Amino acid sequence: MCGLVGAIANRDVMSVLVDGLRNLEYRGYDSAGVATMNGDVLSKQRAVGKVEVLAQQLAASGMSGTMGIGHTRWATHGSPVEHNAHPHVSTELVAVVHNGIIENYQAMRSELIDLGYIFESQTDTEVIAHRIHFHLLKHGSLLAAVQATLPELEGAFAIAAISSDEPTRMIAARLGSPLVVGIGDKENFVASDVTALISETRQFIYLEEGDVADIRSDSVTVYNRYNRQAERPIQTSTMEKHAASKGDYPHYMLKEIHEQSTALRQTLSMALTDERIDESCLGDNAANILAGIEAVQICACGTSYHAGLVGRHLIETLAKRPCWVEHASEFRYRDPVVPANTLFVVLSQSGETADTLAALRYARTAGYAASLAICNVASSSLVRESDLQFLTQAGPEIGVASTKAFTTQLLGLDILALLLARHNGMDAITEAAITKHSLKKACFAVESVLSLDEQIRDIAQQLVDKQHTLFLGRGVMYPIALEGALKLKEISYIHADAYPGGELKHGPLALVDEDMPVIATAPGDKLFAKIQANLQEVEARGGQLFVFTDRPECFTASERCQVITMPHVDDILAPLVYTIPLQLLAYHVSVIRGNNVDQPRNLAKSVTVE
Repeated sequence: MCGLVGAIANRDVMSVLVDGLRNLEYRGYDSAGVATMNGDVLSKQRAVGKVEVLAQQLAASGMSGTMGIGHTRWATHGSPVEHNAHPHVSTELVAVVHNGIIENYQAMRSELIDLGYIFESQTDTEVIAHRIHFHLLKHGSLLAAVQATLPELEGAFAIAAISSDEPTRMIAARLGSPLVVGIGDKENFVASDVTALISETRQFIYLEEGDVADIRSDSVTVYNRYNRQAERPIQTSTMEKHAASKGDYPHYMLKEIHEQSTALRQTLSMALTDERIDESCLGDNAANILAGIEAVQICACGTSYHAGLVGRHLIETLAKRPCWVEHASEFRYRDPVVPANTLFVVLSQSGETADTLAALRYARTAGYAASLAICNVASSSLVRESDLQFLTQAGPEIGVASTKAFTTQLLGLDILALLLARHNGMDAITEAAITKHSLKKACFAVESVLSLDEQIRDIAQQLVDKQHTLFLGRGVMYPIALEGALKLKEISYIHADAYPGGELKHGPLALVDEDMPVIATAPGDKLFAKIQANLQEVEARGGQLFVFTDRPECFTASERCQVITMPHVDDILAPLVYTIPLQLLAYHVSVIRGNNVDQPRNLAKSVTVE
């Protein structure tokens, strides 16, 4: 993995490929490459490092073509060196780019070596190129060769293949990894993400699981997993060209932190009708489904998992329904006991997270009453395959460290909790009060916290040289502590752990000394006295405290205890509001340390492999 683009036209497509790869840089990668057809001559160029390195090499080479494929690679099989970069070529006849992981590649590799094929890389992708070549010699058609290869592949893939035998045809296919076909005027495209092609077209076909697309400059024919021709609708993307730009901000992450109030306002507006939450925001059949729900299971990964932990508190507190949360990457490897009438909820920014998708597909066979996806991408696999959908309105999120996708997921979980509460007897007056006085204030509360930026930057200066950091929270603030720790480790590379405050004396207190910064979220809720006592334990042992609270008068500010005053908000809003300063803290620490904020090492934006 990580980013894939292709184009076929009656013009030189090199600029389309390079610009498409630049637009996909946010996904994270360590090398890049392209292959083109100029007449029936197949050429390739690959480079380790940034797309700009590849672009300079291409400009110097004069390479061109009316058809081509490109790729930004995030290393899975084999180190990030040039011979492992995509595209991979078989006998100068077939070139392939690939996102995903082929799980049976070792066995296929051995078989291909026995057939006389020579491997130049350590990747799983090269077996695809050689296998397509093998079938091309048998069938004489690139389409037939790809269709014969796909059933032999175990794992996940999105691929694009070209051949010098058929210089006016590109074949693309997907299973488990996203792939879209862009429709132009006598030219067509393929990419792993519409972001790659938004400068070329707004018309897209979203390929479904098992689809194969036969792409020419003047036509696109789609075949399903049974090799039967299939009709797939052309959809118009509403993404603006500038939506994926940094604007006046130095980094995407900072821009996206500041966009959160707008994203929350737009997300809430999708759910409100006449100041009341409209159940149809989850789908036309939502009212009937939610009426019978007696429990909720949430599955997600990473930041979305933390949102799910907050959701558990909201659902159990407001709706009085049992709720449990699990890592999607672990869920399907056990045999869950499913209580009757349980709603299965999945959370994902991209809607293509491989582990979360696999969990959803497993859940569909496990006896859950229905499924709900809370997601930012309407065209994603997760949304298409769920019974109910809540579409957050975060807009494109380019920074690898999620910010606005997280807070809009929290809002989506607030809405779900209120709708379930309605079906469990919450009266209209109480619901209206929560909607009007809590949810509608979220945008303004988030904006007010952004004014703390300068103070948070000063704190960041004190953390820059630290090796370890501890985050603490109680109740619904514990997931926010987890999220704060994740953000710091993701982009600053400082080791950070998070614990419920009550767990300090059960082990983590041994870590506390003058070199261990302790960052705490302490809103004035029912657990305030508890977290206050926990922080006194830290202070008594010489720990360095940084406390975010709306009750600053309850702490004695000193060199060892720095207090950041937060706005007072209702309990339901506290997770939304208290996560903002932790995002800013991670951002500023990373910037001061000179890290690549938007593309942290070893991480990818959309994790489409297990």
